[in-house]
This record gives sequence, C-alpha cells and structure tokens, in this order.
Amino acid sequence: MTRCLLVDDDHAIRTLLLDYLQSFGFEVEALADGAALRRRLPAGGIDLLLLDLMLPDEHGLGLCQWVKQQQPALPVIMLTAQGDPLSRVLGLELGADDYLPKPFEPRELVARIKAVLRRGHVVQAAATASPSLRFGGWAFDRLRQLLQAPDGTVVALSSSEYRLLSAFVDHPGQVLGRDRLLELSRLPGAAANDRAIDLAVSRLRGKLLGAGGAPLIRTVRGEGYRFDVPVEALR
Repeated sequence: MTRCLLVDDDHAIRTLLLDYLQSFGFEVEALADGAALRRRLPAGGIDLLLLDLMLPDEHGLGLCQWVKQQQPALPVIMLTAQGDPLSRVLGLELGADDYLPKPFEPRELVARIKAVLRRGHVVQAAATASPSLRFGGWAFDRLRQLLQAPDGTVVALSSSEYRLLSAFVDHPGQVLGRDRLLELSRLPGAAANDRAIDLAVSRLRGKLLGAGGAPLIRTVRGEGYRFDVPVEALR
C-alpha cells in the first residue's frame, strides 16, 4: 500500500483528500504545517509527499528543498493556488516531481500520484541497468543521484535535472526534440510548447561545462538539443 503524507493547512481539504485517497487504496497521513512535517519526515515510512505551497508557518518551496536534501528519492507533488508558470518552474527546479494548481479534481490528483510513482520506477530501473557513468571527466552515479565534476566537486541536481541528464546520457550524440525529451524524462507540468522544458535544459546546461567552459549540451536550431560528449558505462 502506497503511504502518502499530506501537508495542507486547510482542514476541509485535508479531510476531503484523506477520505478520497483512502478510497483508492492509499494509506494517508495528514499534517497542518511545516513544523509538523519537519518533525515527521525523519521517522520515514513515506512513499510520496503532497505539499501545499502556502502554509501558515513556512513557504512550501523552502520545505520542498529541505525535503529533497533529506530524502532525495522521495516524490513530492506541490499543491497550490499559485498556478503561474514562474511558480511552477521554481517548484520543479527545487525538486518537486509534479505541480498541481488548486482547485483540482481529486481524481486528477490520483492520476498524478500514479504517474509520479511510475516515473520513479522507470528511472530506478534505468539507474540499475547502468548505475555509474563517465563523460568528459564527469562522473554520474544514478542510483545515488550524484553528479561529480572533473575537479571532484559534487554538483547538486534537482529531480527534473536528474531525469533530463539521465535522458541525455542514454542518448549521447542524438538530437532530442522537446517531445522526445518530455517522453524520456517525463518532466512534470510541461508541454511540448512550454518553456519549462527549455528552462530546465538551460539550468542543467549551466551546470555541465566542459574544457574551456564549453557546454556539453548543445542547441540544434529548430530541432532540439544534443549531448555532445561520449558516455562510458562503468560496471
């Protein structure tokens, strides 16, 4: 049984979602603020976090970032009345796995939960198949979601950046358009005509620089993006 932790200060929403998600077979625990989340998270036993953006004691974006620092593999779905593109992109870049604006249909939330869990299983399977990779002096440990620069510096990756990098290293030298990148990375909350995919690629590219500061991810005008360095799988 999937164990969901819901953090939302609205009592009516907590009650509604707790009853609804339980009817679909989820085990649900509900909390009202960020302080309660900080106390609860270390105890473990959570498969997925549903996190409201606007809490009375702490902003959800900061909490999301803290959660991902503590438990990088824990899926997080942000629930928020702020559905503007900037808030959505910020949430994704800070590690959220999906972003659902209020008001929403509870059935859509169930579908999003299932999709996020499926993505996690796909990524885990790919990481198990080729967990350690090297390219251009960089080291990428997909099981630990750890990226190390040629000088030994550990580079932090958000969830969306991790999935994008996994897509690129699995297809080195190939031009990947927006549709293909969305298909491979399952970048949440983005559409093929949405700048979210471009912003995510831009942020990842800024972290991946080769000799002389040359980017490892190149833009192919009118077609998409190409990972421009050979990749070696280490067994």
